[in-house]
Amino acid sequence: MPGAAEKGATGQGRIRRGSRKRRKPEGETRPKLADSPDRAPCQSTAELRPDAIQPRRGKKRRRPNRAERRAVQFAPASEVDSDLLSSKFPKALPVNACEMQAKRPGRHANGFDRAPDPAGARQQADARSTPPAPYVHRDRADRPHSRAEADCDKRGPLYAALDLGTNNCRLLVARPEQRGFRVVDAFSKIVRLGEGLGRSSKLADDAMDRAVDALNCCRDKLVQRGVDRFRLIATEACRAAENGPDFIDRVREETGLSLEIVSRETEARLAVAGCASLVDPEADGVVLFDIGGGSSEIVWLDLRNRCGARGYQLTKFIRAWISLPVGVVSLAERHGGRHVTRDAFEAMVADAAEHLQAFALGEQLTQAICGGRVHMLGTSGTVTTLAGVHFGLKRYDRRRVDGAWLEHEDVSAMIDRLRAMPYEERVDNPCIGADRADLVLAGCAILEAIRRRWTCQRLRVADRGLREGILMELMASDGVWRRSGPGNWRNRPRGR
Repeated sequence: MPGAAEKGATGQGRIRRGSRKRRKPEGETRPKLADSPDRAPCQSTAELRPDAIQPRRGKKRRRPNRAERRAVQFAPASEVDSDLLSSKFPKALPVNACEMQAKRPGRHANGFDRAPDPAGARQQADARSTPPAPYVHRDRADRPHSRAEADCDKRGPLYAALDLGTNNCRLLVARPEQRGFRVVDAFSKIVRLGEGLGRSSKLADDAMDRAVDALNCCRDKLVQRGVDRFRLIATEACRAAENGPDFIDRVREETGLSLEIVSRETEARLAVAGCASLVDPEADGVVLFDIGGGSSEIVWLDLRNRCGARGYQLTKFIRAWISLPVGVVSLAERHGGRHVTRDAFEAMVADAAEHLQAFALGEQLTQAICGGRVHMLGTSGTVTTLAGVHFGLKRYDRRRVDGAWLEHEDVSAMIDRLRAMPYEERVDNPCIGADRADLVLAGCAILEAIRRRWTCQRLRVADRGLREGILMELMASDGVWRRSGPGNWRNRPRGR
């Protein structure tokens, strides 16, 4: 093309963007294709036609993913359905691809490269000649943990607490954190273990069967989660029943769980440990009560000289406590729980108030309440039900209920509202349900007796209790919050 050399020499020619065209120095000549020593000279232009060009090699075989490898690796060849495998994994290797690749030297059966091993060639031949071993299914508890569970295991040990009460069977699994713990798993089921206990002084067979079934579920959760430390307790129903020790032996034989029948003092202390984080930091005292199925515990925390103590440390400030031998189950069986008249409700209040007279420091507690800055802290299904009805929840929400504050007038209005509800309306209420419809008024009667004896302006609701107290004591005894870690100011160097 005329003039091309002049344009290239002057550098004024157009150069395509992205090309790496080098300016040819003067006197240098590019060798022709025929002059190259590595190439044969072209004899004719027929060799450059498209039909004479060598076809390009196909794309590299796609590496099978983990699901495809496991599908071929763990299933016997006789049980693998090639149509199912190809339909589920369209680009997966065929069923006989592993056999074809196993015959190739330096290739694993799953398609990965490996170094040639002449010594193991005979073993591979013998293994191919023998039929494959059947696939043995393993339960989840025996399988290796998943990646998420393995990451959780690295973050610390798991603790569990089980509370078998007169009405409920509850389990809580948690992992300690810097200031408290994080719940990993939970279980709760109404078993009514103390049903008929007030009449016969023994646990009924049907009630024990329901409790054993619930404990089997708890045992499975403990095994699946791989819990490191746990404590399993039984409360008033097993304490008061004549066949309580026999039931504990039956539970050990059928479920492998060893339940511990705790005293009433231990139950009161655990209730404080579980709810201590909800105590008002500015309060001078707290009247904590736990309305259970067979007993009710009341604790006075005298915090006038706590000097900034909080959390689990508040268990050291228990001034007095009492355990009433009445609960929602025993009181409802004694006075009736479905159709409760005004007179029947007042009779239940009087029954509970009679046991409050045995409180040792009742007058001193009354004087402390009159001094101000004393509030109530309730942990039971009764107060959580009142809070749910007060907020008008269409479905019980623990996030709305736990830690909520109720004024004295609000609690009185909720008790009057529940007392005016017929049994069928209580069953239809989403915060009560059929399981608690015949017990909620008995709990309201116990709460009303406590409020008439010691009147506080504010009540804080706690959807927590013995299980959380057990976890706090286990973790505190192990010193999990005293160990070094990020954010632990005790182990920081001075001057920072």
